[in-house]
Amino acid sequence: MSDPSTVFPSQPTWEGDGTHRIPFGVYTSDELHRKELERFFYRGHWCYVGLEAEVPHPGDFKRTVVGERSVILVRDQEGALNVFENVCAHRGMRFCRERHGRLSAFVCPYHQWSYNLKGELRGVPLRRGVKQDGEVHGGMPADFDTADHGLTRLKVATRGGVVFASFDHDVEPFEDYLGPEILGWFDRLFNGRQLRLLGYNRQRIPGNWKLMQENIKDPYHPGLLHTWFVTFGLWRADNKSRLRMDRHHRHAAMISTRGSAGQAGQVTQVASFKAAMTLHDPSFIDIVPEPWWCGPTAVMTTIFPSVILQQQVNSVSTRHIQPNGHGSFDFVWTHFGFEDDDAAMTQRRLTQANLFGPAGFVSADDGEVIEFSQQAFESKPFHRTLAELGGREVEDTEHMVTETLIRGMYRYWRQVMEA
Repeated sequence: MSDPSTVFPSQPTWEGDGTHRIPFGVYTSDELHRKELERFFYRGHWCYVGLEAEVPHPGDFKRTVVGERSVILVRDQEGALNVFENVCAHRGMRFCRERHGRLSAFVCPYHQWSYNLKGELRGVPLRRGVKQDGEVHGGMPADFDTADHGLTRLKVATRGGVVFASFDHDVEPFEDYLGPEILGWFDRLFNGRQLRLLGYNRQRIPGNWKLMQENIKDPYHPGLLHTWFVTFGLWRADNKSRLRMDRHHRHAAMISTRGSAGQAGQVTQVASFKAAMTLHDPSFIDIVPEPWWCGPTAVMTTIFPSVILQQQVNSVSTRHIQPNGHGSFDFVWTHFGFEDDDAAMTQRRLTQANLFGPAGFVSADDGEVIEFSQQAFESKPFHRTLAELGGREVEDTEHMVTETLIRGMYRYWRQVMEA
């Protein structure tokens, strides 16, 4: 009989029909990763591409990704938003290299094929050939039609100033995709006020992309891993809280209210609680309640598969998950505020944004634990993780002492991946 420590299965083996024990192999298989890209990022799903505030004027563009495919978000001369693939229709070159800019047309540097802001082909050098000695040589065939050779366009959905796109033009309407429960939390943050772009953080995390979805669906760790959260009461397991999912269990919202927890004695035995910790700059917790909160001081919404919507007290941002192979992903934070914010609120949002991002007082911890987890998965792909806190069922809860959102995401994952 083979020693189980030397068996490396080509496909992860799940224990029964449940999702409370997740095979390490779902994080380490290149074959599964390619299948995930097709089934979650390129078909049947909406993926985040940016904010309207990033492309406010005609000709403004942003280069980003859907899955591992490079795409461009651009506002055309009529003010409409278009998303098309960053792949020239001629020889397949990724023609756009800048992250942001303003152009009247896109030109591929290889052979100078040019496209308008809708992605339509408008210029083909030497299309009619070259005339020499009274004869025309070369050129495109007589039946060549520029209308047949535009860039690959994606379907676009916008809501509240946020832009999503899909390669699948038969994808369900965006509102149906979120479902009424998660749509309500989406609209709470993006409530019609004009957004104001504040800045970006970017990092590459050496871990599987799903681990970041899990991390934000995991209310177990914040009050244990993050010293900042538990010490200053920004996120505690005994805060008044709710966990909500859409009917497919793919999207989720973690909702918490600061200052609604029990006595401090309940967290003094938590190793990350530092009663003596004080701040040289108290403005980091200069928190001002905002009318649109309607109670909760923190709501973390995961929209599967590509984005996290963050509201942690006065800091608001999107966090874009960009897969890079099975064991790595880029993580792009877009910090924003609102056009009607005064100068003090804008500064408050920028200050509190230091809690997050690659070197954030809180989020640096998440990147590190994801890296260490991936290292273990790679060395022991026949093993499994345990997600049994709060039981083995998948259900909404009125508390955070559970891993139900992770179990829910993998119930959906197994359905779509036929695992």
